[in-house]
Amino acid sequence: MKTGFTRWLALFVLLFGASVVHAVEYVSVSESNAILYDAPSIKAKKLFVVNRYMPFEQVVTLDNWVKVRDRSGGLYWMEKRVLSNKRYVFALLPLVDVRAAPDFASPRLFQVRQQVALERLESTGTGWIKVRHQDGNMGYVRSAEVWGG
Repeated sequence: MKTGFTRWLALFVLLFGASVVHAVEYVSVSESNAILYDAPSIKAKKLFVVNRYMPFEQVVTLDNWVKVRDRSGGLYWMEKRVLSNKRYVFALLPLVDVRAAPDFASPRLFQVRQQVALERLESTGTGWIKVRHQDGNMGYVRSAEVWGG
């Protein structure tokens, strides 16, 4: 009897205890531009220069360096000092509608072009994100139409 319970408990822990959800953390470039490196050192190979507000998924932090992932899945190193926890999203489609409410039937307030940065204010939990344009206008976009959400 005790052995059966132990096996059942071990199976339960394997199936359900290992299903820890890891939240994706995003960061954005806080300086006018930033360099992406292939290793965590300013002596490493410089790969690209990116502009302010560019969102990245934070993978790991090592001292003054952060390993980040871009929307295509590429992995790079950036100096921690050029990054901010303030969240931005970039439009993925040629034109993204920003609506008055998180609903397709809601009026379109404005549109943004691909790669335009919007400040991410909050997620509705329904596939929509509340955003703010740099000019101060606010609205909602579909999370599937932006990167960094």
